[in-house]
Amino acid sequence: MPKKSDLLKETVEHLDITEFDAVPLMQAYSKMAFSAKDLARASDIYDRMLADKDCSVVLCLAGSLISAGLKRVVYDLVRHNMVDAIVSTGANIIDQDFFEALGFKHYLGSKWVDDKQLRDLRVDRIYDTFIDEDELGKCDNTISKIAGSLEPRAYSSRQFIDEMGKYLVKNAKVTDSIVLECFKKKVPIFVPAFSDCSAGFGLLHHQWHNPESHVMIDSARDFRELVRVKLAAKDTGLLMIGGGVPKNFAQDITVGAEMIGLDVKMHKYAVQISVADERDGALSGSTLREACSWGKVDVVWEQMVFSEATMSFPLLASYAYHKGSWKARKGNKWSAFLDDNKVKIPNALA
Repeated sequence: MPKKSDLLKETVEHLDITEFDAVPLMQAYSKMAFSAKDLARASDIYDRMLADKDCSVVLCLAGSLISAGLKRVVYDLVRHNMVDAIVSTGANIIDQDFFEALGFKHYLGSKWVDDKQLRDLRVDRIYDTFIDEDELGKCDNTISKIAGSLEPRAYSSRQFIDEMGKYLVKNAKVTDSIVLECFKKKVPIFVPAFSDCSAGFGLLHHQWHNPESHVMIDSARDFRELVRVKLAAKDTGLLMIGGGVPKNFAQDITVGAEMIGLDVKMHKYAVQISVADERDGALSGSTLREACSWGKVDVVWEQMVFSEATMSFPLLASYAYHKGSWKARKGNKWSAFLDDNKVKIPNALA
């Protein structure tokens, strides 16, 4: 039986989109067919979002992306004002990015292992990467500690993640943290299924030991806050990596606004990178054209890319970075907007 130290040796390295220029490759792909042409068009649409001075970009993250080596990609998009809001699964934000910000690592592993042995060694596996279960426990406890420092009441996930960013200002072990950078740039992060990750364990610990007075997460407030962003933004574009809850949550804000009697435009731009298939009717594979029937996404500038994210997302992001349309953008600081209760939106609920 191997030792734990035998398995947790070689760390996952995060890819840097600034070190390679994908523009020539995407230009070549645009003259090809099949998935190459789809990815080239998706890259062009994302660049159009960034060039559109009236467009706010919402990045959706699902799947195990940060642990796979894509943390620096997302970090650079935030750092260069290429993203205005994030909607994500909890795993990417808490178990993976916040986890690494605390000084912990993801390790290169293998899918050809004895998972019972891994359990005995307290090593968790995500396909072909490994994580130290004991370190994840420390991440859980940190979430509980942050919750215990706050006034007992309901918070949106965005508000709580801001508190995590505030904690990292003094305690981060690395500088390239998505949570920390979003806190600095006032880019809101929404995690609608907040308890479905390490944060859930931390809040369980917090509430278990404080049954009468504790912090709670209000997912309806998440919805209300993101609807406020949609109403305040002139136009919106979705860049969706994977599907699931983040995809549907971000798309649904147009329907939510309409439901409460407010006039709102569909998302002007939309790109989705996914390996999910539409044939079983599941959410992750549902096409963006299908979303148009619900009043969510316009179909002028939309593109599905059926591809695995670790291969295609860096190429799309590198193309947009090296095209340089982001250089004329300024951060919208939507978190600051949401925290300012004095701000009023015409024809909208406060």
